[in-house]
Amino acid sequence: MTYPTDRLKTNFFADLNQRVTRLQSGGADVIRLDIGSPDLPPAPHIIQVLTAAAQQPGVHGYQSHRGTAALREAWAGMYARLHGVDLDPGFVLPLLGSKEGVFHLSLAVLNPGDLVLVPDPGYLTYLQGAVFAGAEPVFLPLLPENHFLPDLEAIPPETARRARLLWLNYPNNPTAAVAALDFFERAVDFCRRHDILLCHDAAYTQVTYDGYRAPSVLEVPGAAQVALEFNTLSKSHNMAGWRVGAAVGQKAALAALLKLKSHADSGHFLPVTQAVITALNGDQSWLADRNATYQERRDLVVAGLRAAGLQPWPSKASLYVWFPVPPGWESDSFVLELLEAAHVSLAPGSIFGPGGTGCLRLSFTQPLERLQQALDRMRVWMESGPGKRGPTKHPGEQL
Repeated sequence: MTYPTDRLKTNFFADLNQRVTRLQSGGADVIRLDIGSPDLPPAPHIIQVLTAAAQQPGVHGYQSHRGTAALREAWAGMYARLHGVDLDPGFVLPLLGSKEGVFHLSLAVLNPGDLVLVPDPGYLTYLQGAVFAGAEPVFLPLLPENHFLPDLEAIPPETARRARLLWLNYPNNPTAAVAALDFFERAVDFCRRHDILLCHDAAYTQVTYDGYRAPSVLEVPGAAQVALEFNTLSKSHNMAGWRVGAAVGQKAALAALLKLKSHADSGHFLPVTQAVITALNGDQSWLADRNATYQERRDLVVAGLRAAGLQPWPSKASLYVWFPVPPGWESDSFVLELLEAAHVSLAPGSIFGPGGTGCLRLSFTQPLERLQQALDRMRVWMESGPGKRGPTKHPGEQL
């Protein structure tokens, strides 16, 4: 028997966890720099609201898929404060994390055979959502010579005519590239001319360095007519496990996504909602200190990689450093041999699409001392002249 999920690839990190667990059960000290899960907690005042709210007896039932009015107003307030964008709170759709919304959107708006323009390399869920919906993905190369921005005008006219959805993501995962507002202006114009829904994944807009401010696509006048933006507190407020996000923008797409979600979930836990309102409306000054911590980590990683003879690309935002594999390696074999020999875990660029095959992603979601330890292990391992064999597969594991 076949199942619809047969169209999906097994999630790389699920398989990686098996390898890490095996090594740890044998006593290995594995330093994980592979997944972008913040290691720092939310601010104490956010946790205090969650704790107090959860102790109330009347907060444990089902909630509306649209969230409370106060929650939608809080998301709109964040957009006004950060981006100068005036959102109608009635058209803010809370999500159980932006990943859920990204995947469900494809099911909500795509028909089998539709074309979807997918950045390459890019976040895995853009491609997997399109594939599961029966749509046809078309990869848009993100090249270093173009600052990891897609060349929209290079898309063949017939492809642009048939395309129904375009995914963008800046600050970018995995490349850590950023986009200026004039790029979003060109993207909005392109999608308006070709009747394409522009979907922007804005997960990292509040994780920035060196004085950089990341724009929202909705800062472009009239963008809400063609664009839907996904936001989340996973990275911005260290709340990845809380699963809170929102979709804002194009009204027809929001309506379609809400209709699907009404069959797929039952809304947030109300105390989480109340803590999210506090996170969005309350003191934001702690984010600057958090970003300073990340910036210090980024600087350490970049210096350490360069000392090992590697050439990372610049990074003004996100939790990642993106860099080419050393000559003679493929990303998969490098990652898996590094894990087995040095007990340091990175993400191979190949999991983000064909365009990432020759690259590696390092997530600096560890304290400085652990990052330095990982960099030292990498350098020693590389200097020892490790073999160039293919990855080792262990019983019961997939690659």
